[in-house]
Amino acid sequence: MGRLKNKVAVITGGNSGIGFGIAEAFKNEGAVGTITGRNEATLNSSVEALGSEFIGIKGDVTNLNDLENIFRKTAEKFGKIDVLVVNAGGVVDGIALDSIENMSEEAYDKYMDLNLKSSYFSVQKALPYLNEGASVILIASSAAHRAAPGMTVYGAAKSAIISLAKGLSYDLLPKKIRVNALSPGSIDTPVFGKLVPEEQLEQVKQAWIDVTPIGRQGLPSEIGNTAVFLASDESSFIVGTEILADGGLTNLFLMK
Repeated sequence: MGRLKNKVAVITGGNSGIGFGIAEAFKNEGAVGTITGRNEATLNSSVEALGSEFIGIKGDVTNLNDLENIFRKTAEKFGKIDVLVVNAGGVVDGIALDSIENMSEEAYDKYMDLNLKSSYFSVQKALPYLNEGASVILIASSAAHRAAPGMTVYGAAKSAIISLAKGLSYDLLPKKIRVNALSPGSIDTPVFGKLVPEEQLEQVKQAWIDVTPIGRQGLPSEIGNTAVFLASDESSFIVGTEILADGGLTNLFLMK
């Protein structure tokens, strides 16, 4: 307990799923700060669950004005920011992931805007408010390492996130700001409901379990615990790299 005591954190997309798991883990270790999201009802209920240590700021991370507002308001409330978790991303509402034959330019742009461009500019807009020595955690994905049906564009965006962790770390060395990528595997969150019809949900989850060597899906709290490590001084010698939290999905071949 207390590994993040007195640290101010911003977690984009912290109102649900992996983002909320990270926010909860941060709160348990003494952090305060901001979670963001587009859904006001979910945002409010998540803030209520976290307690007085966190505030919620509604915003769309693909909108640069919203990003500026998020960091400005956080600094006004808490002072300088010590940890930035760039988590918002994933499935674009109303646009299914698909193969190259069926992917329109508009769909491609929206996926890249949400999963890559927003990450880059989240860091840029946060810079005036980040303390020297701050930790930036970019949420990538094991999809950066493994091809899967319909996941080409998403996987490409997440591969770029891992590259961003290296390049941004180099850019920010003079400020002693560390940037690292955290890549979850298959995590049990509501996102599966956006990907497949309800009647196929359990079948799809089981398919991921079957190819995950540890034999189950991960939990948001487990990604949260890994993020705590990257946010804390315990990881002070880790910079510009990726941590895979995927139950062995990427690096272990499972033979059945």
